[in-house]
Amino acid sequence: MTRTSTPTMNSTRSKKALPAAPATAASVFPPPGGRHRILVMAHAHPDFSLGGGEIAAYNLFNAYRQDAEVQEAWFLARADRGRGVTGQIGLRRPKEYLWEQAVHDWHRMKALHQESVVTWFSDLIRALKPTVVHTHHYAHLGLEYLRVIKQVDPNIKIVMTLHEYMAICRNQGQMIKTGGFRLCSRSSPDDCARCFPDSTPEDFWLRKHYFMSHFDLVDQFVSPSEFLRQRYIDWGLNAEKITVIENGQSDEEPLPPRALAAGQARNRFGFFGQITPYKGLDVVLEALALLKESDSDKIVLEVHGANLELQPDDYRKKVERLRAPLMERGVVQWVGPYQPHELHSRMAGVDWVVVPSIWWENSPMVIQEAFVCGRPLVVSDIGGMKEKVRNGVDGVHASVGSAPQWKAALMNCATSTKNHERLRAGIVRPESHRSVARRHCDLMSKAGRS
Repeated sequence: MTRTSTPTMNSTRSKKALPAAPATAASVFPPPGGRHRILVMAHAHPDFSLGGGEIAAYNLFNAYRQDAEVQEAWFLARADRGRGVTGQIGLRRPKEYLWEQAVHDWHRMKALHQESVVTWFSDLIRALKPTVVHTHHYAHLGLEYLRVIKQVDPNIKIVMTLHEYMAICRNQGQMIKTGGFRLCSRSSPDDCARCFPDSTPEDFWLRKHYFMSHFDLVDQFVSPSEFLRQRYIDWGLNAEKITVIENGQSDEEPLPPRALAAGQARNRFGFFGQITPYKGLDVVLEALALLKESDSDKIVLEVHGANLELQPDDYRKKVERLRAPLMERGVVQWVGPYQPHELHSRMAGVDWVVVPSIWWENSPMVIQEAFVCGRPLVVSDIGGMKEKVRNGVDGVHASVGSAPQWKAALMNCATSTKNHERLRAGIVRPESHRSVARRHCDLMSKAGRS
């Protein structure tokens, strides 16, 4: 990123650059004229990282700026600009800030640059005077900032969208056992210590209560899926404090079906997103490897994916070994990474979208994006995927991690044009960014009256 002359928060802590606003009982709530001032926080900025959580947060920030009940909105994202964890907070562009922060203790999610939390971050809160901080993560940021918000002004409402299970599961929030890919349905100090023998059951008991003490500061939680909501209720959060609101999507007409030549079938499938061991691309490749030579022309898989080169060697080599013969046979076409604005044009060339993840997922953005484009899906039959895609209505479920079952599902989809037409007709357009922003604002207003 090029350096600019935009103001930053650094060790000088210039009060002229960032005037402090004293916290008083009536300083921020209710909002002037009932209008919110919202600071949206995320663990990354889409300019640098294209994960679903940061994209959802950024889209919501832009939708807030267009909402009549929002007086002002800002975006603060953690960033790694390649110069170490300086703790600096600076402008990326008007209304958008980057925070050079990191986590050094992932067990208890503690921020590395502690000074910046209690100085420069608190200065930013005083300067902006938000009525609501809508945070979308604490990974790379730590949990401490939640307490600082309330210390600056206890009337600021904190809304947290839960995008994964990181508080419940130390294994990157995946709820998968370490040393393999066995799904985990719950957490307990003893179970977690078996996954991480370097920590005792007592360590995990303390970890949960440390998270809980910070989550107690949150006024309202949002979950994009009922599945994730139930996991957190089982973990111990108050059910009344968690509301399900799906991530918003662009408000546009669905794409027409892919044009077919005479005799062609709806046999083009697309994988979109990050290529990691949890996303299950290898399961689909194994399924395609089971095809008979005579069936090689019946299915084409386009892989629109990124970051294979960053994965563990054993997984990267496995994918490379599986894809090579499939590409020679024309069954797989390796298209490569894409930018968000390219997604619709790429989906225009496929009939189906596949989401073969082997972990629970929450609400994969690609599912809603496929629905916007009018593309039915084939997904693993667990978690948020099972919830969001209705089997036989707008998509098809396949047994998670089972190559033979995925082969059967793909073949069934590829050989029935009428099935595709029926499932495409069953798609319900997802809510727009503006509609979702309005629902969040209504939720914030209710939280303000509690």
